[in-house]
Amino acid sequence: MCPLFVDDSVIMRIVRFRYKARVAWGILEDKHVRILDGLPFGKIRPAGLAVPVNKVKLLPPAAPGKIILVGLNYRDHARELNMRIPKEPVIFFKPTTALAAHKQNIKYPEGVARLDYEAELAFVIRKQGRNISEAKAKEYILGYTCLNDVTARDLQKKDIQWTRAKSFDTFCPIGPWLETAINPARLAIRSYLNAELKQDSHTSNFIFPVSRLVRFISGIMTLLPGDLISTGTPPGVGRMLPGDTIEINIEGIGSLINKVVK
Repeated sequence: MCPLFVDDSVIMRIVRFRYKARVAWGILEDKHVRILDGLPFGKIRPAGLAVPVNKVKLLPPAAPGKIILVGLNYRDHARELNMRIPKEPVIFFKPTTALAAHKQNIKYPEGVARLDYEAELAFVIRKQGRNISEAKAKEYILGYTCLNDVTARDLQKKDIQWTRAKSFDTFCPIGPWLETAINPARLAIRSYLNAELKQDSHTSNFIFPVSRLVRFISGIMTLLPGDLISTGTPPGVGRMLPGDTIEINIEGIGSLINKVVK
């Protein structure tokens, strides 16, 4: 017998997926996905139906109205770049059309000379909020996931602002799911290019912790259920070429894997 709802303190892997012609949210349970009754915002209510995980296609575990990313946010990355520690977060946007799922290909655009990976911890907003305090930030987060802030580095250096370099289709892979109950300040974060370790850091190196980011961003704009926020990348970013496979691995979540194609 399925419970009417799942308690907030229960650790869950929330997925968004396609099963046959249906797109739905669910809870990953070993070899099955328990379909949710509606959206996972508010009370999470299993519908009772479970489908085999090998029969579903995982989609990005977010359907955001906006995607907000943070620039320099790791102390070790600042040291790598010989940059001063910022006094407040630097934020920018990606369009929702940049979203890509776990195991979906990253498309290398024509005319781009250098394409880089950036491993990041991201989170999805659970409920609407404005001017959210750091003490209450956790209440507004549905779960955490891996994100690759794919960047056309040559265009980023060429332009005054970063929109073009960050916004091509498939330039925001996220997944494979949302983990609902982890400590975002105590996670190892790594990237592997063709199985070779490239980035290796820890979220204890954050300049601005997740709670501070929620406070800062919600002081500028209203956050809505489903909005996606990413927390910046550690040192070791580098180049990807067509044919490469990039893996973003975050402790307590798992791995986001994508292949680069021309």
